[in-house]
Amino acid sequence: MTIALQSPPRRRTARLQEVSLLEGPMLLLKSIRGFRSNQGLIWLATVPLALLGLGVFSFAARAEVGLSDLTGPQAATFLADNLWLFIATILVIFMNAGFAMVEAGMCRSKNAVNILAKNLFVFALAVTAYWFIGYSLMYGDSIAGGWLYFNGLFFDPDPSGALECAAAGDTGCLVPAVDFLFQAAFAGTAATIVSGLVAERVKFGEFIVFSLILTAFIYPISGSWQWNGGWLSELGFIDFAGSSIVHSVGGWAGLIGAMLLGPRIGKFVDGKAQAMPGHNMALATLGALILWIGWYGFNPGSELAMDQYVAFVAVTTTLAAAGGAIAATVISTLTSGKPDLTMIINGILAGLVSITAGCGNMTLTGSWLAGFVGGVIVVFAVSVLDSLGIDDPVGAFSVHGVCGIWGTVVIGLWGVDGMDPSAAGIGLLNGGGISTLLVQALGAGAYAIWTIVTCWIAWSIIGSFFGGIRVSEEEETLGLDIGEHGMEAYPDFASSN
Repeated sequence: MTIALQSPPRRRTARLQEVSLLEGPMLLLKSIRGFRSNQGLIWLATVPLALLGLGVFSFAARAEVGLSDLTGPQAATFLADNLWLFIATILVIFMNAGFAMVEAGMCRSKNAVNILAKNLFVFALAVTAYWFIGYSLMYGDSIAGGWLYFNGLFFDPDPSGALECAAAGDTGCLVPAVDFLFQAAFAGTAATIVSGLVAERVKFGEFIVFSLILTAFIYPISGSWQWNGGWLSELGFIDFAGSSIVHSVGGWAGLIGAMLLGPRIGKFVDGKAQAMPGHNMALATLGALILWIGWYGFNPGSELAMDQYVAFVAVTTTLAAAGGAIAATVISTLTSGKPDLTMIINGILAGLVSITAGCGNMTLTGSWLAGFVGGVIVVFAVSVLDSLGIDDPVGAFSVHGVCGIWGTVVIGLWGVDGMDPSAAGIGLLNGGGISTLLVQALGAGAYAIWTIVTCWIAWSIIGSFFGGIRVSEEEETLGLDIGEHGMEAYPDFASSN
């Protein structure tokens, strides 16, 4: 009798779907030919080191002075300043998620995809437009005496100037690429503010074209008046992080769009504003918290160096947000009988906008008070816009436009000359006279006039070229998710109902 020898049973190979999250990456790597051995994995681990070395080599190759030429303290200061600005940039970019969540949550579910798409795509547009020409218009060489700047298309990422600055012992020596990213994030913020004002009725393509114009020309030109030593800077205008330059510009740009679009269908009946509740207040609340966190890049990052004042700016920012939240909660309770969550959210944002210009020129008490007044203002500003027949779905103009003006002007009321505890008052109410107040009012007015005129022209031209900027009545009734994108944010929920 012949007995067949049975081979030992082979161990079944685990499939990717059956392993844990921790085991999955290794199983996936081992399934690739060449990475089944430990030696292959060791070679894979050297890839990040090689890329790091290549980056350091290219960085040093372009600079006559390298990091190795800096002394210990010089190198530490240089790296700390640039690392801090890079971290601040990431925080500001992450604010796009906050804006998207606040806007989507406060609007109806049938327009959620459209709102998310606008907020996500607008940052890609802003970075591209700002890289192509915006940065040059904002930080280039003067060609019209403090009114207009230009230095060619694109920007020069050569780090040699920053390294030479650090070698001379200076602080705030920023690599151009890091500075560009930080400034581009601000441009994206100005554009995404517009989205909230025109929500639920603007054509996607037309909004995209306007965002390109805003971030390539309108915002950079006006920003240079202050942040590139322009005519407002020479007058002594103060806008530390952009209450007027970023927030009021975005607010005015969106307001013009909202006025040209007209209100949403059903917003006003017999001249009275009708409530159109948002579909997801949890999403809006999360968005507000993300924006609050992102503001720690927006305001402290604007110090443009990692020094002893960064934490102070973070504290003034926090206190203003707290004051705004408290005021909006109290006022909404007094006016409506119950605390309104949407007003608490807008109160926080109003406080943050109210301190953005003066976060480096306010005492701690003055910061909280500025935010508190901003929280009061935003509640009444929402009601005023409704009474004027202007439809602002998320209160964006009340937050960014009105409180942007307030945050600029309040410096002239009780601002101080710097962040030192013993700094002298420069405001009308703390011994500084009226001159600062007049300059601040002039600056806020200049940004309003510039943005209203240029954005009215831009929106009108876009509308004439593309047959209007508003979707059809049928599309608006159905929802922009289907009409503009052919999809729904909650398809399972919609089909089950």
